[in-house]
Amino acid sequence: MNKIESFTVDHIKLDRGVYVSRVDHLGQEVVTTFDLRMKKPNRELLDNEAIHTLEHLVATFVRNDEEFSSRVVYFGPMGCLTGMYLILHGSYQSHDIVPLLVRAFKFVVDFQGDIPGVSEIECGSYKLHSLSKAKEEAKIYLEVLNNIRPDQLIYPQ
Repeated sequence: MNKIESFTVDHIKLDRGVYVSRVDHLGQEVVTTFDLRMKKPNRELLDNEAIHTLEHLVATFVRNDEEFSSRVVYFGPMGCLTGMYLILHGSYQSHDIVPLLVRAFKFVVDFQGDIPGVSEIECGSYKLHSLSKAKEEAKIYLEVLNNIRPDQLIYPQ
């Protein structure tokens, strides 16, 4: 069995950042998968309540963003709890979506009120949320996004 591409990334060298994980051609259509790496692999983890709340808030934001809403295919957590995946219709580079991510994570930091989609009817684990933890993680990642370096936009070799 062939090793999937994401398992070939050197997770020892991988830092927080925004990376193109893959570009897929589906007939004439192209989709770009982004690795939004919020934590250093094998050293830090996102809390389950934080990542779940981030999923609800950021997914809601990007699916309503004036520039990107019609291009969002998917937004959700990585199983390893070190970040999120964003899949967009079209071909993009990491630097193309940093402004979107800045807007999205600032939205989380500034968010007040009820988290979207958090009821027993709307969510399969509606009690597993923490707005305060999500805001703290969003602040940390927003700092990365606001000061992103070129090496945080391309997977390490």
